Amino acid sequence: MFNSELFEKLVSIHSPSGDEENIRDIIKKEIEDYVDSIEIDRLGNLIAKIEGTGPKIMVAAHMDQIGLMVTKIEDEGYLRFTNIGGINPYNILHQRFVFKDGLIGIVSKNGKADMKNLKLSDMFLDIGVKDKNEAEKKVSIGDMCTYLSKYQEDEQRIISACVDNRIGCYMAIEAIKSLKDQKSENELYIVFTVQEELGLRGATTAAFGIEPDIGIAVDVTGSGDTPDDEAFAIKLGNGAAIKVKDRGIVVDPKMKNYMIDLAKEKNIDYQLEILEYGATDSAAMQLSKAGVLAGVISVPTRYIHSPVETIYKKDLDQSLKLLVELLRDENIKELI
Repeated sequence: MFNSELFEKLVSIHSPSGDEENIRDIIKKEIEDYVDSIEIDRLGNLIAKIEGTGPKIMVAAHMDQIGLMVTKIEDEGYLRFTNIGGINPYNILHQRFVFKDGLIGIVSKNGKADMKNLKLSDMFLDIGVKDKNEAEKKVSIGDMCTYLSKYQEDEQRIISACVDNRIGCYMAIEAIKSLKDQKSENELYIVFTVQEELGLRGATTAAFGIEPDIGIAVDVTGSGDTPDDEAFAIKLGNGAAIKVKDRGIVVDPKMKNYMIDLAKEKNIDYQLEILEYGATDSAAMQLSKAGVLAGVISVPTRYIHSPVETIYKKDLDQSLKLLVELLRDENIKELI
């Protein structure tokens, strides 16, 4: 059963890339009674270990979210900014952003900016002050803000900012809890990674230290089910997405076919994902040291990197089931 309270709490926490402490503390409290050990490494990754005698499996769910960073304060008090992660100017225009202390800014554009070729350099944050002196009492160069979003849920959908990738964190947390009564024989490292949106940084260092036999990223993927969308087979409501390829990885057919066979065996709805843009922590795991057999379980999502990222509960349910079955499966050792 979907834990609405937990997920709403996860998406409400301000933790842009490079400043994941707040969300890490929440996750640590959720899982500390269900794992054998917890470590926070030098980069800030939260690494939870469940002892086992089977293959060493690393699950990566990134904690960070996209945002904006203040680069300049204008004489009139307006804030210029740069992006933290993938930001589309059209997604953020006239949206509200919130700083760590609760200060709210509205994104707007220069009066003469060309709407057909809108760039981040044409935009500013309005925090409601009269001049630079007043602004400097509230913000500093380098301060970061994230979407201010209202969480919404109905019988079918979940709508919120930073579903990417708090939904992966949610899946990892719930998988850990489900393994308490039916413990896996495999040696599990559930890693809540940092700075994925800046180039898979947390997964890179964590995988190097853990040296897993198998790596599984849990993340979102796009959808191709809206009008005049590009040729993309993923649809909301059709189940878990098993990745075949994205810009960072071509999944080994052995891994892909194993996940397909497991989904069929456990009556889990699934679809195959070929993503033409973006990458996940799987790319970093795959290339770690001498190489790692890596795959991805994705939750189909509309309007990624916007304040209204949308998923279906059915797809989340099927994705979580596939993750749990994979972590429990003794036959996974045959892959290595």
